[in-house]
Amino acid sequence: MSTFDKREDAFEAKFAHDESLKFKAHARRNRALGLWAAGKLGLSSEEATTYAQSLIEADLEQAGDEEIYAKLKADFDAKGLDISEHRIRRTMEDLLSEALASIKAER
Repeated sequence: MSTFDKREDAFEAKFAHDESLKFKAHARRNRALGLWAAGKLGLSSEEATTYAQSLIEADLEQAGDEEIYAKLKADFDAKGLDISEHRIRRTMEDLLSEALASIKAER
């Protein structure tokens, strides 16, 4: 195996690792985000767990923060809660940072 092949394999391995980390971090963030939102929505403990799972599944169906944001905003609006776009997006960013730090600390 040439040096070029070894380097290519290393880049592929790093890419796969980074994608795995990203996937895990988003799933963990979405769970925490769902629990945060459930608290705002006044859901019970069991309902909060189900709601958090629904955010994880929504991200799996169509990956992207816009889908998650739209779901949260619609749910907050349906309950008559005035939670700003900035607050939602800031919480999404903060929880993603926490999820990444948590995953890295586990390694």
